[in-house]
Amino acid sequence: MAIRRDREIVTSLRAWDEPGALEEAARLLRAGDVVAFPTETVYGLGALCSLESAVRRVFEVKGRPADNPLIVHVDGVPCARSLAREWTPVAQALAGAFWPGPLTLVLPRAPGLPSAISAGLDTVALRMPAHPCALALVSRAGPVAAPSANLSGRPSPTRAEHVFADLGGRIPLILDGGPCEKGLESTVLDITGEVPVILRPGHVTAADIAAVAGDVGLSPGVLGPLPEGSKAVSPGVMHRHYAPLSRVTVFLGEEEAVRASMAGEYEKLEEAGFRPLMVGIGAFLGYESRTAADMEALARDFYAILLESEKEYTHLLVQGVDGQGVGLALMNRALRAADYSVKVVDGT
Repeated sequence: MAIRRDREIVTSLRAWDEPGALEEAARLLRAGDVVAFPTETVYGLGALCSLESAVRRVFEVKGRPADNPLIVHVDGVPCARSLAREWTPVAQALAGAFWPGPLTLVLPRAPGLPSAISAGLDTVALRMPAHPCALALVSRAGPVAAPSANLSGRPSPTRAEHVFADLGGRIPLILDGGPCEKGLESTVLDITGEVPVILRPGHVTAADIAAVAGDVGLSPGVLGPLPEGSKAVSPGVMHRHYAPLSRVTVFLGEEEAVRASMAGEYEKLEEAGFRPLMVGIGAFLGYESRTAADMEALARDFYAILLESEKEYTHLLVQGVDGQGVGLALMNRALRAADYSVKVVDGT
């Protein structure tokens, strides 16, 4: 157990499956406090969704804007149905296909839920996570509203130590479940209209959803900023997100041309006295880099790379990837981490 004291709060870090850890977490939640816990996507900062003051505490701890809604974590369809004003056949089919798992469904909100969860909107975002800790916690305490367990705007945590670095001294308990399996947040799907719309991409892809629900749309906020005046109906679509202290630039274009452009930028930055780092797939021979064998591995490790690299490097040069499958989710996170600082490389 690791302990950190700051701001009059002692933060305990406990393995989620050690005796008494889940019981302590459930007790804290029922008492109106907040707790960090692992899911298969990223670590969450949870509060009981039935307690308005606890939900508001989540926003306070993170420094999260009040117009950014939360996802409510459930332990099954019956729990989800109790939180939605309408549970449609499409919702049933999608939950049957992808729950437990990294898919969040946006539905009409049931009466009585704290308005802060939905940022004052008439909808609620629901997900059944595929992690034994998260499911056990919800079963013991009740539905848990939880965004990622980091300070607002920062990269999401995929290890307990990432949570500890951001929120140690701010919350009483972090449950440690080791590295997250997926490494990127869930797909968020709005099913309140005639055609389901992906608001935030994740490991459940458009093709996966179309195989179950037919036509599926893509929000314009997935690969670019939403128009001014838009309202967020999903987490991670409006405000600056996932940003490390290092400056991030995403390079787009044909692979060999992108690699050559990244190498040129690397050398220019190094000559100017900065500490650049290449981030991508495969090997960048002769350059300091953090790489992965394939897109799935890069998606899993992306936030950890951002968080660990910022300690040493001033600039991160990120190789753009094909926006198919999980690549769309990876590009969404990379572009937002870069605040849409993009260099398009002409391969001709």
